[in-house]
Amino acid sequence: MSSKANIPLRQLGKDGPMVPAMGFGAMGLTFHYGNPLPDEDIFAILDRAYELGCTFWDTADFYLLSEAAIGRWFKRTGKRDDIFLATKFGFTFQENGLGRDSSPEHCREAFEKSLKALGAETIDLCRSNSSPSPRSERRVEEFMMPADYVHILDDVTPIEKTMEALVELQKQGKIKHIGLSNVSARCLRRAVAIAPVAAMQAEYRLLSREIEGTTGPERNLVSTCHELGVAIVAATPLGRGILTSTHVEGKPLGGENDQRSVMMPRFLGDNPKHNADIVKQLAVFAERKGCSLTQLALAWLLKQKDVFVIPGTRRVKYLEDNWKSATNVSLTDGEEAEIRAFAESVKIAGDPVPEGVASWYYLDSAELQD
Repeated sequence: MSSKANIPLRQLGKDGPMVPAMGFGAMGLTFHYGNPLPDEDIFAILDRAYELGCTFWDTADFYLLSEAAIGRWFKRTGKRDDIFLATKFGFTFQENGLGRDSSPEHCREAFEKSLKALGAETIDLCRSNSSPSPRSERRVEEFMMPADYVHILDDVTPIEKTMEALVELQKQGKIKHIGLSNVSARCLRRAVAIAPVAAMQAEYRLLSREIEGTTGPERNLVSTCHELGVAIVAATPLGRGILTSTHVEGKPLGGENDQRSVMMPRFLGDNPKHNADIVKQLAVFAERKGCSLTQLALAWLLKQKDVFVIPGTRRVKYLEDNWKSATNVSLTDGEEAEIRAFAESVKIAGDPVPEGVASWYYLDSAELQD
């Protein structure tokens, strides 16, 4: 059964297209949350997402086989033009570990590799992740105007140079919209001075609202996005599984070789128990609302201005449960405020990402030299 009639659409940025407020994050299909799923399972999830009307898909070259898997789904179904596709670039794999490259050269190289993997001619949204280390950009396709995100920034490339490379791809008709990830408010302003930015992707969820604040490297990001007309795409809106009943019940979150319990601080030591105790209290609000915990967490985000959410999953049943938060669950202003007050009274233990990676987030890029 399809619920396409109930799809909540929002404008992606002040001049962008209307797309579903809830999208699908494709990282977990092939990366980080266990061994890559077989095509049979991936296609079942993507088929169901399409059927539901969840047609805003987010991937990245960093997610290893994710782009190629989506490309195989496009080839199998012929439905590329029905999906608003976003991809990202900036992270690189090096002999000594993870690196960053947001240079114009890497932007162009990464873009071409993504197009090949996706089997596509354009990207709807291309995003660059921003961290002060070499970064590269990824694109997201909308099937009308491709877009690309800068996933992370490097330490040497001015954001202006990265943006100019993306604008060049736009003029060539290869990407439709430009996005950024994990940049500072000042860096976002510098980028918008070069060309329109449709979306800013950042860590944002009910129990991690740092980008709303006025202190720290993430300061003023939400207010700056609102001022500039840039949409906010909430990455990992369920906290990589923390905001789920599975985590609360102490059950394994992912598949074999899931990396969360190995490298993610919030899943190490005593942090899981502390965090689960907090989420159990949050579950009381969900029970009162008559929805699942994940639906409550996603509905709270969707209540925020100009916010899109892209939860991922490795199971069709969880995809369907998530989707109901956009179509079946609506919070009143009073409910949103009550849930926010609770969230502000507690603190999740552990950083959301490993220390070495966290230091790359929300930094400004190198300055443009005359």
